[in-house]
Amino acid sequence: MNTLYKGALVALLALGTSSCSGFLDKEPHNALSPSTTWKTPQDAHKFLIGCYDGWTSGSTILYLDCMSDFGFNFHVHEGYRSIGNGSMTPSNPGVSFYDYSTIGRCNLLLDRIKDIPFTDEAERKDIIAQAKVIRAYQYYTMNIVYGGVPIIELPQTAEAAQLPRKTEAEVRAYIAKDLDEALPDLQKSPAARGRFGKGMALALRMREALYYGDWAIAREKAKAIMDLGIYELEGDYAKLFKIEGQDSKEIIAAVQYLDNTKPLYTVIGSMYNNATGGWSSLVPTPNLLDTYEMANGMTITESGSGYDPAHPFKGRDPRMAKTICYPGADYIRTDGLKAIYNSLDKTLDGKNNPDYPEAANNSSKTGLTWNKYTYPATQYTDVWSCNACPIVFRYAEVLLTLAEASNELSGPSAEVYSALDQVRRRAGLPPVDRSKYASKDKLRELIHRERSVELAGEGFRRMDIVRWKASDGKMLAEHVLNAPLERVVGTVDSHISDPTMRATIKVSATAAEKKVEDRSFKPHYRYLPIPQAVLDRNPNFGKNNPDY
Repeated sequence: MNTLYKGALVALLALGTSSCSGFLDKEPHNALSPSTTWKTPQDAHKFLIGCYDGWTSGSTILYLDCMSDFGFNFHVHEGYRSIGNGSMTPSNPGVSFYDYSTIGRCNLLLDRIKDIPFTDEAERKDIIAQAKVIRAYQYYTMNIVYGGVPIIELPQTAEAAQLPRKTEAEVRAYIAKDLDEALPDLQKSPAARGRFGKGMALALRMREALYYGDWAIAREKAKAIMDLGIYELEGDYAKLFKIEGQDSKEIIAAVQYLDNTKPLYTVIGSMYNNATGGWSSLVPTPNLLDTYEMANGMTITESGSGYDPAHPFKGRDPRMAKTICYPGADYIRTDGLKAIYNSLDKTLDGKNNPDYPEAANNSSKTGLTWNKYTYPATQYTDVWSCNACPIVFRYAEVLLTLAEASNELSGPSAEVYSALDQVRRRAGLPPVDRSKYASKDKLRELIHRERSVELAGEGFRRMDIVRWKASDGKMLAEHVLNAPLERVVGTVDSHISDPTMRATIKVSATAAEKKVEDRSFKPHYRYLPIPQAVLDRNPNFGKNNPDY
């Protein structure tokens, strides 16, 4: 970590500028000058840091589930609410994922590094390989979101970069080429936290293949990651999302932030509830709540599960409480004091309750907030500018991918059960019931549910529900995002000692009482609209995605 963002991070791309006479003729101390850079291996390393700066956004990772049925973003200006409810248009696309700035940095590095003399050629190859992985991740993101974009390879002027759109398949091939070329030259274990090694290249290739249903490749890359022998499940699920867990052997890649050098701004503070000074900008939903199994391994709809809709937090999968701050739960405030979360009662002790959904814009509209990355608040010196490092790839995803791909290829097997059992055992759940989940279809249901709750709040849900099919053959998104978003309704008794029993949910609440907003998902929402500004800048781009 201490080597990743130090040096010329702020102005790495301030190249090619001319100067006037006098002191302005001096080389800047905070930027790489064209007259002095691209001379030594150290210059290449510094520029690689600039490629890492912005390879993905920690804020984006945490907000992504707001585009699905598992998350909600109330504040329209943040760009995710319109995508979640289906009101986005080319002119008002919500958050944009269309960005070539990092790709441009990688292209420049890959072009110029050939002129730098290296005493160790393996060092040059490793830098090139890391830049290709970063570039591949950028294309992967745009490709799955938009379904085909221009491929720009060399440093070009804005005019020269006005290229036509490539097909989704062509971009996929380009990504695969970059990753396959990079893999042999990457280190098995990167020297510094935040750098990419073989695991990152394999994980990206794995995830990309899974999303497109290339089961054999997804399985192959998952097993290759396992064969590296350097990743394993963290014993404590909650620790993964705390400062103390940032060096966990489960983490393959995370977005790196430092308190003083490059902090993660606003998003962590925005996740806290109103009463503790947060903005509840991104919150989980009852849809996620209902997806968790009971602690006995049964779903909430199974007869004999023990589920009580009036007390839905009792006896659930332990990951639920480690992921969601629910009504009645204990939490630690930013000042270190212990409090009880109450989003159900309009007044408390004769005073307005600041966490009641209708109390303020910065109260959770669903009545829930996230515990991932936020608990306890005291781990951060400043929740609005902190060193939280959102995870992008981790080993649990590898096991779940292996399970899904193997099941789709050949149905239930010891390999599938073993992968699922490892994840469930860490969670505190019983192993997979082999008799209940003996068919490919039933096992698929379990795999989808297990993936959904294990990775909740980590940015997977939108792409999963557009690739998964419901029993009628339609995208799952057409079902779960074509219904009103609801909140939990009820009351909290703070005198009850058991946090899971403090809240009593009003089972008879009307649709009007529970409704947060209407949502819509049409088949063409599989891809987001190309922002109109992009089409205006590039007359050669081609047409927008169909039906926008």
